[in-house]
Order: sequence, then C-alpha cells, then structure tokens
Amino acid sequence: MELGKEMEEARESLAAVEREVRTIIVGEEDTVRTMISAVVAGGHVLLEGVPGLGKTLMVKTLKEVLRLNYARIQFTPDLMPADITGTNVLDMRGGEREFRFEPGPVFTHLLLADEINRAGPKTQSALLQAMEEREVTVFGRHFALEEPFSVIATQNPIELEGTYPLPEAQLDRFLCKLIVTSPNLDELKEIALRTTGPAAPRAAAVLDREGLLRMRGLIAGIPVAEPVLDFAARIVRATHPENPDAPAIARTHIRYGASPRGLQGLLALAKVQSARDRRFHVSREDILQQLLPVLRHRILLTFEAQMQKVAIDELLLEIARDAGRRG
Repeated sequence: MELGKEMEEARESLAAVEREVRTIIVGEEDTVRTMISAVVAGGHVLLEGVPGLGKTLMVKTLKEVLRLNYARIQFTPDLMPADITGTNVLDMRGGEREFRFEPGPVFTHLLLADEINRAGPKTQSALLQAMEEREVTVFGRHFALEEPFSVIATQNPIELEGTYPLPEAQLDRFLCKLIVTSPNLDELKEIALRTTGPAAPRAAAVLDREGLLRMRGLIAGIPVAEPVLDFAARIVRATHPENPDAPAIARTHIRYGASPRGLQGLLALAKVQSARDRRFHVSREDILQQLLPVLRHRILLTFEAQMQKVAIDELLLEIARDAGRRG
C-alpha cells in the first residue's frame, strides 16, 4: 500500500478513536488526545485528579474503542506483588501434584492501576519490570507480556493519609502525566444529561490489536529532522542544573532534571501528533505540544522551590522559550 494512503488511514483511525471516546467523556480534550497518543506510541500514562472526574471511565472507554484485553487493579495498602504478577499454585489435577503458574492481571493489553499510590512501595515496584521490559519474573521464571501493553495509572493528589508517593524511578517509566481537572458549567450539565437519561451513550469499537500495532509501526517511522531533534534535546538538557547552558531559572529551582526517557517521550508523542496533522515530519510545534505531559513528572524541584510553590509547568515553558531563543 502506498505510504501516503497508509498515513491517511492512520490519521482517520486516530480521529475515529478520539471521536468515539468523546461520545462518553465530556471535556478534557487535551487529556483524551494525549492518552490516546500515549497508548498508540506504546507508553504508560499517569492520570492525576480528585475522585469522581471520570479517570477510570476514560480508560474503560478506550479499551472498548480499541478492542483490547483489559484488566483493572484496585490498589490498596494490603495488595501484594503476587496480586499483580501472578504466582505458582499447586495443581493436583490428573492425580499428580505440581506447581502451575497462574498469571496475574498484568497479563493484558491495557492495565488500569487504580489509585496506584495507595499500595506500598514493594507492591508498586512489581510493575517496574513489566512497564520497562514487558516481562514478569516469578520464582526465577520469565514470562513475556504480549504487545500492546500499556499501564494507565490513576492517583489522587489531595489525600495524603494512607498513600505512598510513587518513587522517581517508577514515575520516569510513565510516558506522560496528565492532570484531570473539574468540568466547567456547560460540561457539568452535559455530564448530567448523558448519565441520567433513559439510555446511556455507548462507544463503538473502531480498531483492534492488529490495527493498533500496524499504526504504531507506521508512526514510529516518521522522520525527525536534525534541527528538531536538536531543539528537543536542548530542552531536556536544559532541565539539568549542572548544565552550563541551562537558564538561571533551572539552575536555581531544579534539583534533578529529566532523563533520556524524557527525550524519547517527546519524540514518540510528537510523531503521533504529526500523523494526526497529516504531516510526514515532526515539527518544533509538535515538541512544544508534548512538553508538559512528558516532562512535568520528571523534574525534581529544590526544597526552596517547593517552599516557594514554583509551578513546574511554568518552569518548563520558560526553559523551552530559552531553548528556542538559543537555537
């Protein structure tokens, strides 16, 4: 098939997926679009917002539209690693006693880790290997996860009692962090109308596993010109306070900057955006559009900056403006 036709089909599929998700989800246009882009790119998503904003519904709707295998884990303080990865069970069928591996909910395509910060660090770490290496190790045996595999985790930012903040190593494995906000007046009324009527709206399936993997491979092949790559790399480097080219605001307020995964994430989501816009190349605007969701959770502020309540999003925008002026 001609490349131009394949790209147009990918763009139409992206638009159809977003359109169907919006039949259920009201508002949150940027959040929905970026979540879809992250799953298409094969990444993981962290959704942060207070309870009742539809975070779980977003994920359930997306799995219906993409026709993917789906599992949900409700994280609680007593959740154990084996509840995620699976464990060996004694099988006595056939008159013989032997241990058989019983896969956990991580063996799926789309995994919803609900209120991930309610479980202890040991349990949270059970997802680390799965998220990064796409495999699980149980009692010395390795089990590969089938592609696609994406974790979409939710966390509540306002409750601190009984929660365990995600360690930086695990945060870095999320391709993007999205902030889910409260609906405005019109959106609130629309939500009420859709959910209290005689028939709730339903989203139709428009893609499947094979189609998603084909789209992923096609979009991954979109080229990135050297000037655009240099621009994105300079932004990531500028988040490191020890970098002599970092702006003064970064050297003053940042303790640790973004890892190379930050640059990888910028390019991955920027490629999806270029496909959505019918372009065969990544632009600077694509990079800037993905800047906040990809980097906001990869920056550690100094203690002084935290006390001054420095906004990470504003800090990143200033760093990007400085990188633009330099290049």
